[in-house]
Amino acid sequence: METNVVTIVGKISGEKKFSHEIYGEGFYVYNMEIPRLSETVDNLPLTISERLLVGLDLKDQDMIKVEGQLRSYNKFIDGSNRLVLTIFARDIMPFDGEEDLKNPNEIFLEGYICKSPVYRETPFGREITDILVAVNRLYNKSDYIPAIAWGRNARFSSNLNIGDKIRIWGRIQSRKYQKKFNDGNVVNKVAYEVSISKMEKVNSEDENKTEEHTDL
Repeated sequence: METNVVTIVGKISGEKKFSHEIYGEGFYVYNMEIPRLSETVDNLPLTISERLLVGLDLKDQDMIKVEGQLRSYNKFIDGSNRLVLTIFARDIMPFDGEEDLKNPNEIFLEGYICKSPVYRETPFGREITDILVAVNRLYNKSDYIPAIAWGRNARFSSNLNIGDKIRIWGRIQSRKYQKKFNDGNVVNKVAYEVSISKMEKVNSEDENKTEEHTDL
């Protein structure tokens, strides 16, 4: 079973920017706008190898379908290391709207709780739990993915322990917030995370047996 699967359909917003090069292979970053049911959009970073771009002339406002993974890496920003998330494209297809589209933003992850869950309630009484999931990939690397559980899932996941194995389904969302500094300056920032719609705790004795919880 694939442990990190992303499928998104959306619109290219802006022009590509060079990201980095590994063993002579260049990578570029695009911004994608993914529609929500609430008529707002998620603005998500998309990393594409130059080899995937051969024969593809991606332009601003082009509609595409992307299959890939949600990956993380550490980047030195403002004097400290920050966890940065990006969707790493494995395949890209033009999207003409003729295909039946049930959900333009889907992700599945299987990994391990690597930080104690943080449960809280909003001023309006909505229950939320923040979790951090470590998802293993090849070459002894792992991606560290922040996720948010709501309602019943929030109560359930608040009791998870570091090392517990879980599977989660949901969507990738962008969230704007403000960071205040000691000198009084305020900077607008964007966080990326997985909003969980369904989750399972995998039983360590028998991984075919799971506890399933769906946010209704």
